[in-house]
Order: sequence, then C-alpha cells, then structure tokens
Amino acid sequence: MMFDTIWLNARLLTLAPGKQGLGVVERGAVAAAGGRIAFAGSMADLPSGWDAKTRVPLDGRWVTPGLIDCHTHLVFGGARAGEFEQRLKGATYEEIAKAGGGIVSTVRATRAASEGELLASAKARLAALTAEGLTTIEIKSGYGLDVENERKQLRVARALGRDNGVTVKTTCLAAHALPPEFAGRPDAYIDLVCNDILPAIAAEGLADAVDAFSERIAFTAEQTARVFDKAKSLGLPVKLHADQLSDMGGAALAARYGALSADHIEYSAEEGIAEMGKAGTVAVLLPGAFFFLREKQLPPLEQLRRHNVRIAISTDCNPGSSPALSLLLMMNMACTLFRMKPEETLAGVTRHAAAALGLGDTHGQLRAGYTADLAIWGIGQPAELSYWLGGNPCAGVVRAGHWRSRKFGA
Repeated sequence: MMFDTIWLNARLLTLAPGKQGLGVVERGAVAAAGGRIAFAGSMADLPSGWDAKTRVPLDGRWVTPGLIDCHTHLVFGGARAGEFEQRLKGATYEEIAKAGGGIVSTVRATRAASEGELLASAKARLAALTAEGLTTIEIKSGYGLDVENERKQLRVARALGRDNGVTVKTTCLAAHALPPEFAGRPDAYIDLVCNDILPAIAAEGLADAVDAFSERIAFTAEQTARVFDKAKSLGLPVKLHADQLSDMGGAALAARYGALSADHIEYSAEEGIAEMGKAGTVAVLLPGAFFFLREKQLPPLEQLRRHNVRIAISTDCNPGSSPALSLLLMMNMACTLFRMKPEETLAGVTRHAAAALGLGDTHGQLRAGYTADLAIWGIGQPAELSYWLGGNPCAGVVRAGHWRSRKFGA
C-alpha cells in the first residue's frame, strides 16, 4: 500500500466511537492518501508492504483531529467595545439592544462595509483561530438582514474558505434580529426572510444551513417555525439559537425540526433536552458568551449527559457578546465555568462539533476514510489542551493531507 504521507511515532487521540475514552493510541501512526486518512492506529498494525512518498517522524507528539469551531459570526463590520463599557457600568444586553445597540449596530456597520473590507477583517480573525489547530469553521450571516447584504456576508464566508486553507460551512442567519426598517413589523420581516432572502441564498448555493434566534429580543417560536418550514422546503438543514436568555421552548422546537444543533440552551427545560437526545440534535455550548455577558444561568449539563445529548463547544466569535478568538480558551472555560471534563471538551471541538455541522461522517475523527485534517501538539498529556490559559501548544496543522503550518522538523 502506498501512502502520500505518513506521520510516525505519534500518540493519537482518535476520537473514534467505540474506543475507550478519547481513543488513545501509543506509538501510533496516521497515513493520508488523496486527502483522506488511509490508516490511523498502532504502528504495529500497519499493513504489510506499506510505503509512503513522505515520512514524518513526530517523536511522541500528540495528534488529534483538526479542531472545529461550529458556531461563529466571524464576518462583520465594526466593533462594539463601547457596549462592553456600558455593560461594565450596569447596562444589560437587552437594555442595550432595545436602545438601538446590540446586533442592529453591527448591522449598520456591516451594511456600510465593502466585501473587501469584510474579507480583510475576517481573515485576521480566522488566522488567530487556525493558528491553534482549527481546520473547519462555521460562519453565519445575520448582520445584513436584507437580500443583498446577507448575500454579501455569505460570499465573504465562502471566499475565506477558498483562500485560507480551511473548510468553511456557511449558515444563513437572516432571522437574527429585526432590522430598523421593519421596526414594529416582525411578521413582515419574516415574510421577507421566507419569500426573498432564503430563496435567493439557496438559488446561489451560498448557505449550507439556516439558523434563527428565538428569544424575547428576537423572534417567537411561531416565527421561527415559519423560517424552518421554508428552509426545509429548500432542502436546507436548520440550527437554532435557543433559550439563551429565557426558556422559549427552543430546545424542543429544534428537536421537532431535526435540527443539527441547538446552541446556548442555558434556560432549556429538561423536556426539551430529552427531545434533543431522541432527535440526535447536538447541544452547542458557548462559554465565551456566558463569560463575557457575566451570565449566571449555567447550561443543564447533567441533563444533557442523562439524555445522551452530544455536547459541542464553540467560540461564538462575534463583536457583541463573545469577541473570542481562541477555541482552546473556550475549552478551558467549558471546564472551569461549566464543569465539563477535559475529554468532553476535546470531543466537543472535534467529533461532536463535526456532527453539529452535518459533517459527522467525514470530519472530527482520526479514522480511515475521514478527511485527513490533523492538529499536532507539543503537550505532555491531553488535559493540557483545556488547562493552559494563553500560549499555543499547536506544533503543526494538516488539512486534507497537506501541511497548513508546521513548527518543528525540516
């Protein structure tokens, strides 16, 4: 058997199901052929007669699947540091939003920015994430809130994937907030989303999924259901910003539509969590937003475990509630704030994050047939990925079998 590249003498965290814990393999090897993993396991189990065009000794370094950030708003104009100061003086997120700040302020800045300006600012943020071993990212729209500007955001997101050696999954979040021109007319705006924005996005193939924000300051369950019905008619899977500030029944709504994920879910009731478990909907926890907004309602972790709901972790990178550019820091916060275990957080940024993007059969595991996305780490034990506050132990990144970055060897 001839491989394109083989990485030898590694310690693997395969994240493969059926394996104990994280699927640790000592003295392991990973081989790639045609951009996919052709072998991942113990060097003792390599097929007889194997050879490789390139051999890379890893000298005992740890290898995981490439990290996956499954919930971001990476493409936006402007910044909201002023609102950060307002909150420090006592204003709440809802008060700022109702006064014309919040999401709507980013909408104004995003509409005013050119595609080139949005691309340049998002590229800088993406570089910080990929430096830490990220190979796949989800990017939402939702700061355009009209046909042309939603298309603009998603075009930029697609360009980021083409030009920067990373897999980008795009999500249309047109039902994110009520734009100023529709003040007091939320149903009319949902008409625009369903009749104009989503069909235009689908016709151009700009989105891989559709999201919505169901909350007191956003859209009702009934309005969200209309968006989801339209998405389903267009053949697009759905996701949901659910129960972040109050229990709006979002977890159950997401499960009823077979959503890929329900995200935030701090206030979700156990009935909704149980429905998520039955539907296979992934819970995406966002500790950066929890920390930045100084929230107190913890996500229902024990209920998620009890109902066998897969748990993903993400940065929620956005200018208002989570200006986070480190997935490793989010792993630490998931441990320290939510009391998750380090092995849970690693699964949350690999295998379960892949499932939240509909990529569970191709990404997030070191497994034959999967995309050869690897992160190589200079650490002594896996828990260090959730342990350090700052610093970057990533020694190399491989995407689709090719080096994206490398900090060791020749």
